[in-house]
Amino acid sequence: MAKSIVQEFTKGLWEEIPPFRLVLGLCPVLAVTKSVENGIGMGLATTFVLIGSNLLVSAMRKIIPGKIRIACFIIIIATFVTVVELLMQAYTYALFLKLGIFIPLIVVNCIVLGRAEAFAFKNGVVPSLADGAGIGVGFTLALAALGAVRELFGTGGLTIWSDWGLSLPMIFGSSFQPFTFMVEAPGAFVCLGLMLCLMNMFEK
Repeated sequence: MAKSIVQEFTKGLWEEIPPFRLVLGLCPVLAVTKSVENGIGMGLATTFVLIGSNLLVSAMRKIIPGKIRIACFIIIIATFVTVVELLMQAYTYALFLKLGIFIPLIVVNCIVLGRAEAFAFKNGVVPSLADGAGIGVGFTLALAALGAVRELFGTGGLTIWSDWGLSLPMIFGSSFQPFTFMVEAPGAFVCLGLMLCLMNMFEK
């Protein structure tokens, strides 16, 4: 039992890591990863929603009618998105402003709805918790990695968490000329494609 729980968690860290394996949830991946801070913030918010919705869907799976399950999933997910949105407004308002509309859009993130439909609705509470946590952590790591590459080459520094003063400005020195293309919208597509290419090369 313990081994299966560990497997459910670790699969989200590489085997099914979004967006590189499942290729889901690309809208926030491409839109908010101008910095590491944005990537971590969006990843943690999504992880909270994933864990909460997986737990509730799994706990209620025997009483949710199959014909209206998708509508029920969306209501549950929207509830947790509202909670995380209010928490961010209360405690990390600056980050909330940076992420903007993409926080409410977690409701329609296909990763969250997909885990509810494909896993939580068919499995127990503990495996669903492990699945949600693993996919959430993998998603956070993917966003942070993409944000780090884009910010590092696009600005020359890294902002990990501005509220706590965790930043590394001018890593390449003052003479570095930032490749600003990386922090623009087209740069997100190019960077994601290159990272997908490297992951495929690594496996082969």
